[in-house]
Amino acid sequence: MGEVHIENLAPQEFRLFHHMGSCSQHFNEDHIFSEESMNVETSEILDKGLMEYGCLHYRRRCRIRAPCCNEIFDCRHCHNEAKNNINVDQKHRHDLPRHEIKQVICSLCGTEQEVQQACINCGVCMGKYFCENCKLFDDDTSKKQYHCGGCGICRIGGLENFFHCYKCGCCYSNLLKNSHPCIEGAMHHDCPVCFEFLFESRYDVTVLPCGHTIHKSCLKEMRDHYQYACPLCSKSVCDMSKVWEKFDMEIAATPMPEHYQNKMVRILCNDCGKSSEVQFHVVAQKCLNCKSYNTRQTRS
Repeated sequence: MGEVHIENLAPQEFRLFHHMGSCSQHFNEDHIFSEESMNVETSEILDKGLMEYGCLHYRRRCRIRAPCCNEIFDCRHCHNEAKNNINVDQKHRHDLPRHEIKQVICSLCGTEQEVQQACINCGVCMGKYFCENCKLFDDDTSKKQYHCGGCGICRIGGLENFFHCYKCGCCYSNLLKNSHPCIEGAMHHDCPVCFEFLFESRYDVTVLPCGHTIHKSCLKEMRDHYQYACPLCSKSVCDMSKVWEKFDMEIAATPMPEHYQNKMVRILCNDCGKSSEVQFHVVAQKCLNCKSYNTRQTRS
């Protein structure tokens, strides 16, 4: 477009041009203000009731209709707790298949509808975080939710902080990327202490040096009761070298009666897996290979 030379216009033409330019400027400003007000209004509708609805498990603005029993619950965990209660007939106990949820009910207007993030009636956002695959709604985005394609479910903690191990079949912290021992389907079993299925657990899970997995809180409870061996394979769950030094001192200070001084036994070490023949002692038997006292007697 060529330049407009105002100095060549007649006085009346200049006044007309100036007036049109002014109207155009007001129109643009009004249009901008209109867009801003619409954005504010839309945002207010979407955020209405934010963090005010939900249950013990999630902050969300919808409830779900369970496809298995056609009943309405705040979330699948609420369903599972109710339907697996000890007072429920064992024949009727069941879990909700999360991926099969088809209908949700808006908590603000009560409209039942197909699974989607915004209510089709009142327009409210039913969950700041929304996963169409898992049918998951959650307003509390501080959890840093993300969907893992390998696991097939949503997890928390931030995608940038985790990696999916395809042999173990689950997500681990990046800190374990090159150091964790791989065990086929490591998370696809129950916690060896509380027996909750670990793969879908809402509680923190830790990986033991042997590669087995357990709830972090259950591991702490074990340590509080002076249990330091994996419940599945009996390997030590932490560095026990300082404890073994105390065993050395205890054994040195506790000589066996003469009748037992030459008694030999075969032992198997739970830590290194080696067998050896050692002198019997009532306190413990020490592995000749790794110097661990986490052993068991196999033959006298």
